[in-house]
Amino acid sequence: MKTVSTRPADVKRNWYVVDAEGQTLGRLASEIACILRGKWKPEYTSHVDVGDHVVVINCERVRLTGRKREQKTYFRHSRYPGGEKITPFERMLANKPTQIIRLAVRGMLPKTKLGRQMITKLKIYSGNEHPHSSQQPIPHKLGSHGRVLEGRNV
Repeated sequence: MKTVSTRPADVKRNWYVVDAEGQTLGRLASEIACILRGKWKPEYTSHVDVGDHVVVINCERVRLTGRKREQKTYFRHSRYPGGEKITPFERMLANKPTQIIRLAVRGMLPKTKLGRQMITKLKIYSGNEHPHSSQQPIPHKLGSHGRVLEGRNV
């Protein structure tokens, strides 16, 4: 029995559409990160990007639990003294709703060149429409365990 390591040329990528309407932000982000990394695939190799493309629609309708809608903030720094910028969730939702899901998913991916490559396969849109219909994306809903198996939801 030999160990088989997947090469980048052998990777077959699928496209999935995820509807964020009514989904909890953290659970949705962890599911998207799993699909982007390809951890559910049998040919998963940690040093190769074997994940699939994910298209997220209705990102402005994502749900938060508890009082996070009023209390959650996003922090940035310009690297100059006194250059911190703190944005409340409500303002981020009004101005850049796609950034909410992108930041949540990005925090769950590796902090390496491979992670930066994986986040490029994530496409996020505010409305119900997306321009990726020619790729024939498979609709994906969070299942009981939230895993995908051979293009079918489990």
